[in-house]
Amino acid sequence: MRRTPLPPVELPNGDPVLVTRLEPPLAPAAFLRRDRLVRRLDEAVRLPVTLVNGPAGAGKTLLVADWTEHGRPPGRPAWLTVEASDDSPGCFWSYVLAALRHAGQPLPARIGAPADADRVEPSLLLRLADWIGGRDEPVVLVLDEFEQITDPRPAEQLHELVRHTRGRLRLVLVGRTEPLLPLHRYRAEGRLGEIRAADLAMRLPEAEGVLRRHGLDLGPDTVAAVHERVAGWSAGLRLLALAAQHADDPDTYLKQIGAEHTGVPDFLLAEVLRTQPAHTQDLLLRTSLFPRLHPGLADALTGRQDGGRILAGLHRANAFVDLLPGGWYRLHPLFAETLRLHLHAADPGLPEELHRRAARWFDEDGQQRAALEHAVAGGAWDFAARLLIDQLAVGELSAGPSAGRLRALFSRMPPTAHTPDAELVRAAVRLSDEDVAAGVRALDRAEPRLSPEDTTARITAAGLRAGAGRLLGSAELAGGAARRAHRLGRSAPAGPLHRHPELLGQADADLGSALLWEGRFDEAGEALAAAAAAPATATTARLRHDSQCRLALIDYLRGRPGRAERRVRRADEEADRCGLPAEARTDLGDVVLAGAALEHDDVAAARDALRHAEPSGDPVLAVGLGLVHADLRLAQGDPDAALSELERTRRLDLAEHPSPWCAERLAVAACAAHLAAGRVEAAVDAVAEVPGGAPDSVLASCSARLAAGHDADDALSRLDLLRTDAAIGSTTRTRALLLLARAGAPHTDAAGPQLLAQALRAAEPERLRRPFRECGPWVRHQLLRHPGLAEAHPWLPDDLLPPAGPARTRRQAVGEAAPGPAGPVDPLTERERDVLARVGRMMSTQEIADDLFLSPNTVKTHLKSINRKLATSTRREALRTAARMHLLDEE
Repeated sequence: MRRTPLPPVELPNGDPVLVTRLEPPLAPAAFLRRDRLVRRLDEAVRLPVTLVNGPAGAGKTLLVADWTEHGRPPGRPAWLTVEASDDSPGCFWSYVLAALRHAGQPLPARIGAPADADRVEPSLLLRLADWIGGRDEPVVLVLDEFEQITDPRPAEQLHELVRHTRGRLRLVLVGRTEPLLPLHRYRAEGRLGEIRAADLAMRLPEAEGVLRRHGLDLGPDTVAAVHERVAGWSAGLRLLALAAQHADDPDTYLKQIGAEHTGVPDFLLAEVLRTQPAHTQDLLLRTSLFPRLHPGLADALTGRQDGGRILAGLHRANAFVDLLPGGWYRLHPLFAETLRLHLHAADPGLPEELHRRAARWFDEDGQQRAALEHAVAGGAWDFAARLLIDQLAVGELSAGPSAGRLRALFSRMPPTAHTPDAELVRAAVRLSDEDVAAGVRALDRAEPRLSPEDTTARITAAGLRAGAGRLLGSAELAGGAARRAHRLGRSAPAGPLHRHPELLGQADADLGSALLWEGRFDEAGEALAAAAAAPATATTARLRHDSQCRLALIDYLRGRPGRAERRVRRADEEADRCGLPAEARTDLGDVVLAGAALEHDDVAAARDALRHAEPSGDPVLAVGLGLVHADLRLAQGDPDAALSELERTRRLDLAEHPSPWCAERLAVAACAAHLAAGRVEAAVDAVAEVPGGAPDSVLASCSARLAAGHDADDALSRLDLLRTDAAIGSTTRTRALLLLARAGAPHTDAAGPQLLAQALRAAEPERLRRPFRECGPWVRHQLLRHPGLAEAHPWLPDDLLPPAGPARTRRQAVGEAAPGPAGPVDPLTERERDVLARVGRMMSTQEIADDLFLSPNTVKTHLKSINRKLATSTRREALRTAARMHLLDEE
């Protein structure tokens, strides 16, 4: 079968895709084609699911491999040999996609790839189902050894793929046990083809053919006796044939294997092993620990140079050694299992030593991830740590998609591993768990012992110091470490630095976060922008998303919620394309979206955004979350609950270094809560100790003093400076204008209605409804007196708009949406346009979800976003507004 060479591909956990797993095994010279079963497969594969199920050694794999070459499969079969490491959904689906591409299937780039080893985004599978379902030619996918999948998630996802591909997917499952799929349902629906153990059992003529292919010319009685003894078991038949080949009289030898040999498999395997020379037995025992063998690996394990010759000879002799593409070999699983038992019984300490030898061989062969796994299996912790350091891969412990697996691996590292490399890895584990004290102690033990020439270790240490600076809230510490990391990076090996850009990118992000904590927003923005521009890889997806969300927080804190919201939406869209799961994304994005929703006067959306956000050891996130929770309580009309949230946030042990930004924002929020509760003197006191330079603290101080009648002239002068300051954000400007308008504005050249009109114009681009809600009675009275303002700004909350007026009355009578702007505040995305077009076809939420391969909740999220962007509240209004703006003309 012609295959499409794969470009270099990595799994989301950083492992390379093994092309040997994407090819069916090559049939041994003595293989007997069983035409009756090939024809059965031709028939069965017309159905969506085909199960080839039987015990070990039943000939399942070779049968299906032979069928892909000599049967009549529809399309070009894709092959995947499943392994235990595929139990995680991200790795499993990465291999499935690689198998399809290897078989020549033209998968479009839009399908994407999983970014997390432990999960896969539903949208990726929906895109894959949509593509398969639209193919003219069926897509055949063979999954060999499917019993390795014990996690129900990949099986459930596979079932959904079968359901949503309109019968174009033809799944062939090869395994020893029942797969975790609803076979009863497939069977009842007539969608399941089955080849079971009874079908796979060798019939008498087939058994005779196998024996002949092994060079055994036996009498019919002997053939019948052997066939009966192995009960049609293909592997047993082959093992008996191999054992008999060395007998002087095969007929007599086989007749002597009688009922007293109750452990037939163990006996046969022992017979095969015993017939080999000592050096071959030694190689087989030592290599039985490894699912795939290379001659070079065999030599490393034995200490000799005969691995290639022995493996090739065993393959030619059909001694249960299969040749794989690329010059690799594989022992028959049942044979290997028995060999491992022999090995552990003969020398219990040898397996660890073999794993250590394998680790060194894989490292020299450039397969560092395999080397790491074997080093840990062999207890070579110092060597395992060195592998991470040499590859500059320590960042994967916190930022990579395999972070959880690596942390779990190295959390078992004993205290006896105390080389500088081991201490650096220990520091990385502690810092990723936000245990900054233990992380710093490990760094302090490691750094004085680092060699000046050990560039990779010194870069790693600098990057970890920057992370400690972020958690401690020290821009000085983070900045010095980040600059040191970049300086060392100029002399670091190019290969590891290119493969692991997350290390320097994380140092920039840590510096940016520490600067943000100190309120140095301009400098923080520069560092975070550099981190967000790190090369897009699976290991930087989380880093890029986090940095974008911190930039969005800066926008929000500067009074630009619309820009902040758009930045978070773009970060989420990029994360979707990269397959970054929701739980791997920072909660800071939800915090910003909640704050922006509150400025839009959408309490329900804010509450929904905060539903899954949780506090952490990250000081910026902890304060941001506390402030928005307090703001939500205030918007819900409970200022005392808001003050309780603020006090809880103030008491948090957030960082070693205090944050002026944190103190200012907590004071401003407390001032707003006291004013809402009518406690004007408490509001004045809340901001009395806050430095008066920041626009929001100036606004809060002026609000409190005007309410209390303190220094009104000075307050109004400061407010007038705020409204003319081009650098302040729209939320601050809008509130300053409203406060001036309500106070009579004696220090300005504009009257109250003019200031209100300026406030409306400042708020309109981002639909900032909340500032007008906060002064609701006054705004309602002004709009009643000046109906032209109400007509020009129909996006204001309905309860603030005057009830009278011919145009408004007519709209209320016919249910017509108020005139909107010339275009939406934010452009509709392609997916939102798809959803809105189907709304126009009178499709329900469920129908839209099914048609677009989305979940109903995702459709509802798109509808909410559409209404927000179009300043509408119902589907009907959204359709009318879209029609007026000609947004769906091309649909």
